[in-house]
Amino acid sequence: MANIGKSITIKGDLSGDEDMVIEGNVEGKVELPNAELTIGQNGKVVAEINAKSVVIVGKVQGNVNGAERVEVQATGVVDGDVTAPKLTVAEGAVVNGSIHMSRKEGAAATPAPPRPQAGGEVRKAV
Repeated sequence: MANIGKSITIKGDLSGDEDMVIEGNVEGKVELPNAELTIGQNGKVVAEINAKSVVIVGKVQGNVNGAERVEVQATGVVDGDVTAPKLTVAEGAVVNGSIHMSRKEGAAATPAPPRPQAGGEVRKAV
């Protein structure tokens, strides 16, 4: 796992295939298509992010794309659009932007359970 410490500032593009934790400042583009990216509590990222999964505890300014999932924890702030098939936003987290969620190809839709009618009775179509 790669770790960018809180006293480190990087201006430029980051790419790789191993998990990464950012506690410092990053400006540019972050590409980790086969790995998890964690923006730590001290992390400040001004970048377009593309990763297998993204966990945000610190601050991100830019669009976030998680191929599998994106998680914004209670102290996390995202100023940008979020795209992922699975999204978790903790109470207290901030997301300023649009959210795009789509199923992976081939995933079957789960039918919604029947809704109760006015008398509280559930009716199923036969």
